[in-house]
Amino acid sequence: MKPHYLALAATLALAGIQATAAPAAAQSTLNIGLQDDPDTLDPATNWSFVGRHVLQSLCDKIVDIDEKGEIIPMLAASWKWGDDSKTLTLKLRDDAVFHDGTKVDAAAIKYNLERALNAKFSRRKPEISSISTVDVVDPTTVQINLKQPSVPLLAALSDRAGMIVSPTAAEKLGEKFTDAPVCSGPYTFAERVIQDRIVLAKFPKYYNADKYHFNRLVYRGMPDSNVRLLNLRSGQLDLIERLAATEVEAVKADSSLAVEPVVGLGYYGVTFSIGGEGANLDAGKKAAIREAFSLAIDRQAISDVVFDGQASIGNQPFPPSNQYYDKNFPLPERDLDAAKKKMQEAGVESVDLELLVPTDAERQQVAQLIQAMVAEVGINVSIKPTELMTLLDVARQGKFQSHLVGWSGRVDPDLNITPMLSCGAPTNDAHYCNEELDAILAKARASGDVETRKAEYSKAIAILQKDLPIVYMYHSQWIFAHNSNITGLAPAPDGIIRLSGVSRKN
Repeated sequence: MKPHYLALAATLALAGIQATAAPAAAQSTLNIGLQDDPDTLDPATNWSFVGRHVLQSLCDKIVDIDEKGEIIPMLAASWKWGDDSKTLTLKLRDDAVFHDGTKVDAAAIKYNLERALNAKFSRRKPEISSISTVDVVDPTTVQINLKQPSVPLLAALSDRAGMIVSPTAAEKLGEKFTDAPVCSGPYTFAERVIQDRIVLAKFPKYYNADKYHFNRLVYRGMPDSNVRLLNLRSGQLDLIERLAATEVEAVKADSSLAVEPVVGLGYYGVTFSIGGEGANLDAGKKAAIREAFSLAIDRQAISDVVFDGQASIGNQPFPPSNQYYDKNFPLPERDLDAAKKKMQEAGVESVDLELLVPTDAERQQVAQLIQAMVAEVGINVSIKPTELMTLLDVARQGKFQSHLVGWSGRVDPDLNITPMLSCGAPTNDAHYCNEELDAILAKARASGDVETRKAEYSKAIAILQKDLPIVYMYHSQWIFAHNSNITGLAPAPDGIIRLSGVSRKN
């Protein structure tokens, strides 16, 4: 007899869908389908993955990454570490301006880094907390002084912590900056209708404006991957993110469409509230129950059923292909006997657990499989579908028992752990704190030697395997699909849409 959870596969495959209508696009407009509606458009406060798609075209960063995951120049034309690795000197390009016409200079970089560090509303501080002071050497030179050596800092500056906003606009708008964001990217903010669309317009004074071929970008959040695909097929969208893995072969067979996959840097897992207001008295307080939860999950079945076998299963913050993955903790097989023993060790026969899950079809399917799997050891999961931005807000407040949310990943391994699990970090949903883990992570950040860092991350993984504030489950590909007349898309492993060189064939 097949396990009960496998019987869900046929049911999940039969979910009904309906396409949503969108206005017809002009040739100068690129219509992009996102999995969700973004939260804020302020790099200091944004926490959604989809928001990063919009911000990438709106706000230039100090540095960026390419399709190989290598750090490349952006606003900083070059950079140099000091001999003691406690200073990072940036040499800026001199032809960048903000959308309000003010200059992107060393003073603006200093303002932004200090805003990210000190503003009460900022979510970026854990990513760049190693910064002590920022000095303006001259109009195009910035020196960043660190409290201690921190190799991940440069990688952090390739994401939202390195996105630069107009100091003039930021001072004027404060926490309302998101309503009328002013940055220095290739596109300017034009319009936002919540839960409908975000519109950006091309910025003619951008230093690389000739590499951007669309006059307008229109982003629309569509949680159902099937709906996104239907809108792509109908021509209402030109490009979509996160095509369902089960649709890849069908899209490849359609000459009017094209598929662009790239292996991601991050993970998907179930985060438990350990010390937050909503922590479950059993699962949140007893690691043995979280161990039982992990042991009851058949990760390969999740990949096979929901992702057509294309998701890489995992149990750590890094995928098994990553050099920092610790092979001393191999992927666990589903072991119901061991899971039941862990429940006995915890002193419970059963436990009720609420799981918040974003409303997109894939994560709903994953949640249903998890629910069926863990029920066999007495963990009774109630699934609570929750709009992503609402879920993230509730999670930040700690008012949840568990949630199924992914982390898109960063090129430096520290940034897959520290922002989510270091003591007191504002993005630590679990409200988990282990001072030994923090000390290990600090030591790993201080070294530029890969082998030294590997040894420290192995110690960190050992702690996380025992405490399990996050039960890691799989690492997905970022799969983009677009009309075949769209050319030049080169996906990077962070899964963010970059539109330099992207155009439409006539």
